[in-house]
Amino acid sequence: MAAADQDRIIRVRGLVTRFGSHVVHDGLDLDVRRGEIIGVVGGSGTGKSVLLRAIVGLLKPAEGRIEVFGQSVRDTSDAEYRALRRRWGVMFQDGALFSSLTVRQNVEAPMREQLQLAPDLRETLAAIKVRMVGLPENAQDKYPSELSGGMRKRAGFARAIALDPEIVFLDEPTAGLDPIGAAAFDILIKQLQNALGLTVFLVTHDLDSLHAICDRVAVLADRRVLAVGTMADMLEVDHPWVREYFHGPRARAALASSVTEGAA
Repeated sequence: MAAADQDRIIRVRGLVTRFGSHVVHDGLDLDVRRGEIIGVVGGSGTGKSVLLRAIVGLLKPAEGRIEVFGQSVRDTSDAEYRALRRRWGVMFQDGALFSSLTVRQNVEAPMREQLQLAPDLRETLAAIKVRMVGLPENAQDKYPSELSGGMRKRAGFARAIALDPEIVFLDEPTAGLDPIGAAAFDILIKQLQNALGLTVFLVTHDLDSLHAICDRVAVLADRRVLAVGTMADMLEVDHPWVREYFHGPRARAALASSVTEGAA
């Protein structure tokens, strides 16, 4: 296998997704490289979260092929898919925690489903994950309704890394956070990516996150991946939405902020 193929941990080719007569993706192609943080952006209705769900097998596309770790997500047996699913973790918007379970029980849930562990070991591992995402120890026994929005997101992140995955899919992790909380979450993503050797698939609209932590950016527009590359590459794309997004006032503010932080 060529080095470039080994580096490609996710491969999407010819993806078509639709809901009734509404086509969301039409011939979408995307590669994700091992060890990178890739930010997926696009306007409302471009199917960012739909793409994430298709890759992890929660949504069946009409056409196309999706490979993760060189294996097809669609054309696989139940046992093969379960084994494949153990190698990634997903954090949905706002954490998507089970409201009737405590934080620790939420983090234990994937372990209960996929691993044969003694209860005390499972609790210990869950406690470690909770600490890894920066939550205080007393948060373990709290229910989601007792947590702030930022804490719920961190708890969702802890559950996403419960099985020591190689890939983490994050769906709008900084949405709804104030600028300080969002910046802290960006730092957490980068720290855990470095510490655990993660590949991060990040659906976001947050320009600050793109500047701060993303190695590459994939832009969804016109039912496909319109452009993929570094932030510098995005500035050269000649497309109305891309120009507005990456050259507008908010983009300039985010760039100025990242330059200031880099000089500090």
